[in-house]
Amino acid sequence: MPSDEGEPQQVNATKEEVAKEAAGELGAADVKIILLGDSAVGKSKLVERYLMGDYHPRQLSTFALTLYRKEAEVDDGKVVQIDFWDTAGQERFNSMHPSYYFQAHCCILVFDVTRKNTYKHLQDWYDELKTFREEIPIICVANKIDANYSVTKKKFKFPIEHKVRGRVAAFVWLHSSPR
Repeated sequence: MPSDEGEPQQVNATKEEVAKEAAGELGAADVKIILLGDSAVGKSKLVERYLMGDYHPRQLSTFALTLYRKEAEVDDGKVVQIDFWDTAGQERFNSMHPSYYFQAHCCILVFDVTRKNTYKHLQDWYDELKTFREEIPIICVANKIDANYSVTKKKFKFPIEHKVRGRVAAFVWLHSSPR
């Protein structure tokens, strides 16, 4: 739960513990956003930058799953609870547990522009997502552009191909750096 200052809460736990925690003590969120991508692509840093407005250059890898909760006020003045589910990324080799996808409203799909393999693995992450959540919006993030800003001029086929197919309700493409 956020503190009085509106700071997000971070919970480190196993997948099963996070699912129980989200449904129990914290109560159900109004919006569930899941993050997918290989290990070390910067998923946690993107969330931390957005939620806390800060960047810390060093961090240990995410352990299993981290749940961030944030209160946000929407256009009509209503306050909504948003959960960001952040995974360690190594699950690509073992498949994510179906509960990770359960009732997700949106997916942030992240790759590291400095590591070509993370871009190649987007299709694997996308295919698995579509197995559990066929029509949720996807935000695809080309992360770590601060390492080479020229990548922002590059055309990436993955988001173009998937937007054209019309299988996704919404597909947004972003370049980012959490720094």
